[in-house]
Amino acid sequence: MPLSLLFCHGWGFDAKMWDALAGALPEFAHVRDDSGYFGPTQAPPVPSPYLAVTHSFGTMRLLDAPPPGLAGLIAIAGFDRFTATDGFPGSPRRVVDRMVSAVAQEPATVLADFHARLGSPVPTGKPNAERLQADLVTLRDADLRARAGAIGVPILSLQAEGDPLLSIGVRETVFAAAPGVMRRTHPDAGHLLPVAEPSWCAEAIRAFAGTLP
Repeated sequence: MPLSLLFCHGWGFDAKMWDALAGALPEFAHVRDDSGYFGPTQAPPVPSPYLAVTHSFGTMRLLDAPPPGLAGLIAIAGFDRFTATDGFPGSPRRVVDRMVSAVAQEPATVLADFHARLGSPVPTGKPNAERLQADLVTLRDADLRARAGAIGVPILSLQAEGDPLLSIGVRETVFAAAPGVMRRTHPDAGHLLPVAEPSWCAEAIRAFAGTLP
């Protein structure tokens, strides 16, 4: 049975971020979830079997509750833990703490600062401060390293040398518990690989899909 794709976006984005990459993979049927940061939440049924294509925090969302039928995971600038802890060189907790506090009062300002750092426009629509804050708390506190190690499907980690959010230590350490994780690194792109380098991502996804039974 042909594989389909489930696209899961990261914090501060919406489903439109996948337009370029989905367009570069016309041979795959796909669905996109939406966390409802700027409009209605969307969790469409996923044709099985499927590959999950996740970006950034979308990887944690997928690992927390993958729909049935998952055959593989392509995590683009993704991670199974974000903040630093013993043995994991993540981002300082205090950075996310500040965002958690600020987003409840000034979501537009927090989003503008976040997207300015990444070089991306803020999605259109009224920000849902409650949902944005709740997922920042999850981003700060969740540790899904054991879940990634036990998920039982192949994982491809696509990272970029120029990522301003994920240090080289994080990029090399994510999914350490997953046996046989495959890794590819773009030599100079940033955190927005699916937007900036859709052809590179599409080629990697095709090659990965070709390795699956």
